[in-house]
Amino acid sequence: MLKIILKSANVIPPFNEPARDLRIQNKPLWLAQRDVLAPYTHREIEVLPSQELPKVNEACLVYRDNLFFDADYLSEFIRQAVQFDHPVRAAFSMDDAAFREHCLPLSVSYQQAGDVYCADLWYYPHGTQQQAEAEPIVIPLLAREIGYYNVPTYMAANWGDLVYQVPLRSLIAIDSWVHIFVADSVFGMFGRGARFEDRLEKDLLFKLSVLARALYEGKQVLECSKVVKIGRNCVIDPTAVIHGPTLIGDNVTINAGVVIENCTIGNNVNISQGCQLMLSVVGDGTFLPFRASLFMTTIMENGMVAQNTCLQMCVIGRNTFIGAGNTFTDFNLLSAEVKARDGNGVLRSSNRPVLGGCVGHNCRIGSGFVIFPARMIESDVVLLASEGKRIIDRDVTYEQSDHHRLKSGYLHRRLYPRPGEVVDDGW
Repeated sequence: MLKIILKSANVIPPFNEPARDLRIQNKPLWLAQRDVLAPYTHREIEVLPSQELPKVNEACLVYRDNLFFDADYLSEFIRQAVQFDHPVRAAFSMDDAAFREHCLPLSVSYQQAGDVYCADLWYYPHGTQQQAEAEPIVIPLLAREIGYYNVPTYMAANWGDLVYQVPLRSLIAIDSWVHIFVADSVFGMFGRGARFEDRLEKDLLFKLSVLARALYEGKQVLECSKVVKIGRNCVIDPTAVIHGPTLIGDNVTINAGVVIENCTIGNNVNISQGCQLMLSVVGDGTFLPFRASLFMTTIMENGMVAQNTCLQMCVIGRNTFIGAGNTFTDFNLLSAEVKARDGNGVLRSSNRPVLGGCVGHNCRIGSGFVIFPARMIESDVVLLASEGKRIIDRDVTYEQSDHHRLKSGYLHRRLYPRPGEVVDDGW
C-alpha cells in the first residue's frame, strides 16, 4: 500500500520546529509514524503544503505529518477501512472521553462534520482519483478513567481526585506542546500501564508467565524482566528501585538510590544518586545529576537537569540545560484555570487543572527559578537568575534572553529561529 504524507505548515512553539521533527516516546514523530506503518505500506510520497494531492490508482493511506498514532489504533482503522469500497476518514465522537478531554483542547487540526470531528487520516481503496467524498468512521480510543493527583478541597473546592481518560489505543494531532505531554505521559506512559493491566485481566497465560518470571528471578512482579526491559551494556546499582512497565535503552547508568516507575529511558542516559522518575520519558544522551525529580515529564535528547530541580508535567527540548534548584509549578493557587497556547498561538483553556511548563531547544536556564504553570521558554533562550528576577510568570521569548546583554553572548548560537527569520549571529 502507498502512503501519502501531507506536510504540515505549522511549527510548534516554543520549539520553532514542525511536529514531525519533535520527539514523541523518544522517537522523532516521523520515525514513530514510519515504524507503525511499516507492516502496511511499501513506498511513500511527501506532499508540501502548497501542493495538491497526487492522483494515483492504487490503494493508499493519506495522513498529515503532525499526527501521533500507535499500532493499536492504526490496525483497527485499517481493519475497518478495508471493508469499504469508497474513501473513509478517521473521526471521533464527543462521547469519546479521551478525545474530548485530551485531544480536542488547544487543537486546530480537527474538522467538525455534523456530530463528529474528523482527523487528517484517510484511506482510499482505489486511489486518490476516486471522486467520492470520504466517509467518517469513528474509531473509539477505549478510554478508562485513571486517577493521578489529589487536590485538597480546602485549596480548590471544585476539585478532588484528578483523573485522566487513558486510552488503550491512541491518535492525537500535535498542535501544541501540551499535546506532546498528552502523547508521552497520558497516552504513552499511562496508556502502556493500562494496556498491561488489560492484558493481565484477559490473558491468563501472560499473567502466569509474569508470575513465573518473578518467582524465578526472586523479584516483585513489577520488578521482573517481563515488565522492566533493560538494554545492553547497562550499569544499574542494586539499591535502585525500578518498577514496570519500564523500558531502558542501551549504555544506561543508574546509580544508588534511584527510583524509577513506569518510564521510558533512552540510550546513553546517566541517572545519578537519589533521582526520582515517574511516568516520564527521558531522551537519548540525557544526564540527571543527583536528586533531580521528574513526574510526568518529557526530556528530549541530550538534555541535562541539575540537582534538586523538580519538573512536573513539563516538556523540555533537546540540548537544553536546566540548572540546580529550579521548580516548575503546576497548580494555580487561586484555582484559576490553567491556560496554554493553541496551534495558532492563541491563549486558551488547556482543560487541565494542573500543568507544568515547557522549555524549547538549546536553552540554558540558571539556578533558583520558580516557573509558573503552562509558561513557555522559547528555543535558544538563556536565563540568569538575579535579585529581581527569580519568578517566571509569563512566556519568555528569544528577544528577552539574557545572553543579549552579555559581552560573551555571541558564544550562544541561535539554532532554532522562527519561520521566515534570517539569523546572522556572526558565526
